[in-house]
Amino acid sequence: MQTIEFRAKIKNGIIQIPARFIGKVAEDVQVILVSKSEKKTTTDMIDELMAQPLKSKGFKPMRRDEVHARE
Repeated sequence: MQTIEFRAKIKNGIIQIPARFIGKVAEDVQVILVSKSEKKTTTDMIDELMAQPLKSKGFKPMRRDEVHARE
């Protein structure tokens, strides 16, 4: 097994292998990604609502037994 190291940008989920290495790698490779920075993840709507619930006049949350009641 040989190790080749290079820097690349990911475009549409694809990592381009530099031309100078094309003839040196086989079809079957093991890839380990080391990112210089972590992409910020956004919270989804449920996380935002749990952190800062909307206030509504006259709202009364259901009790557990009401939520699971079957009619």
